Amino acid sequence: MKKIIALVLCLVMVFALCACGESNTATTAPAADTATEAPAEEPAAAGSVYYLNFKPESDEAWQALAETYTKQTGVPVTVVTAASGTYDQTLTSEMDKSEAPTMFQVGNPGAVATWGEYCLDLTGTDVYNEMTTHAFDQVGDDGFTYSIGYCYECYGIIVNKALLEQAGHSIDEIKDFESLKAVADDIHARAGELGFDAFSSAGLDSSSSWRFSGHLANMPLYYEFRDDGITAQPETIKGTYLDNFKMIWDLYTTDSATTGADLLTSTGDASEAEFGEGKAVFFQNGSWEYASLIGEKFNMDPANLQMIPIYCGVEGETDAGLCSGTENCWAVNCEADEEDIQATLDFMKWVVTSDEGTTMLAEEFGPCPFKSAKTPENVFFADATNLTNEGKYVVTWAFNFTPAVDDWRAGVVDALGQYTAGTGDWDAVVSAFVDGWATLYANEHA
Repeated sequence: MKKIIALVLCLVMVFALCACGESNTATTAPAADTATEAPAEEPAAAGSVYYLNFKPESDEAWQALAETYTKQTGVPVTVVTAASGTYDQTLTSEMDKSEAPTMFQVGNPGAVATWGEYCLDLTGTDVYNEMTTHAFDQVGDDGFTYSIGYCYECYGIIVNKALLEQAGHSIDEIKDFESLKAVADDIHARAGELGFDAFSSAGLDSSSSWRFSGHLANMPLYYEFRDDGITAQPETIKGTYLDNFKMIWDLYTTDSATTGADLLTSTGDASEAEFGEGKAVFFQNGSWEYASLIGEKFNMDPANLQMIPIYCGVEGETDAGLCSGTENCWAVNCEADEEDIQATLDFMKWVVTSDEGTTMLAEEFGPCPFKSAKTPENVFFADATNLTNEGKYVVTWAFNFTPAVDDWRAGVVDALGQYTAGTGDWDAVVSAFVDGWATLYANEHA
């Protein structure tokens, strides 16, 4: 674990840290009407591209970029975006079709185990050779590159500093769980007079639950793996820090306008809107939210935004930084027609080298490990860098080791929902974490 932390600290700097608000609908759209608009130049390849995107918040940007590429080259590019929380299900369905995705996501060892046989070895391809680091690629013991990590992300608690100051507090007060709770408790107690609450809703609808079954669950996993020196997927976990997980979850679901059973159907869009419209001071989410928060939808002032670590009462957490890593890894379907494989590789290279592609990547995804990458304006990456420069440790993405990730998270969400609604107890959450992990690992390695 120490080696991983050291690596991430280096990559924070390499990626210019000086890589889901989510939508509930899948989007399917051809990149351009090639029957009515002539290409600007000869196609780069005879085939076509079908990208199955897993980030709903970037759908519009990918659709626009695909259309631009088709206009420039004549190569048809279709982008389909899976609904939030349904990527594996959608990928399974799409891979069974005659026109399967040529480009898709394989972002962790579990995905490699499931989809590895469909992956083209990207080692030595043009897009591979444009990279500045391969630290986040999914690579087999034999050197086979299943997928390449195309961006770096961070997440934590996003703060509306203007509202925080309006409530009589400053961000400098918050240094650990105790101080976070004191500030949040005060704001929640005065929500009626202030006109806003502490936390946006911690919804457990599928469009939002990944923030907690994945990202928040990372906190107890990270600290346990750090303590035990775990650097590969373990067969079992102990749940050493689940009391800390409970502390932060209880805070999220108490100091908020939406509580109890109402959270079972509360969506990611609702939580984002509560924060974006100035109804909540705190919002657990990641760097990918930046474009939406400062865009036309909410028009928030970047100067009023800051991301702080997720504090959960662990000893020494005053030295914690943001949670940083990636699950964003592109794979190419080796079973596609040769011309479609080449068209896809050409498209990928264009995305990471062209002005249009590198601009979109910087705006939507932040730091990207490519030679032509542009420096993002996203202030959350500056926050990550500032914390690193202060000597804070990076909280790496331990949840990438999760076995049968969708099934494990579903079990955690179910138990968490019953606990939150008052129809279950915390022991069931512990069991979903610990026993669920052991069972799913055993099933995967049977």
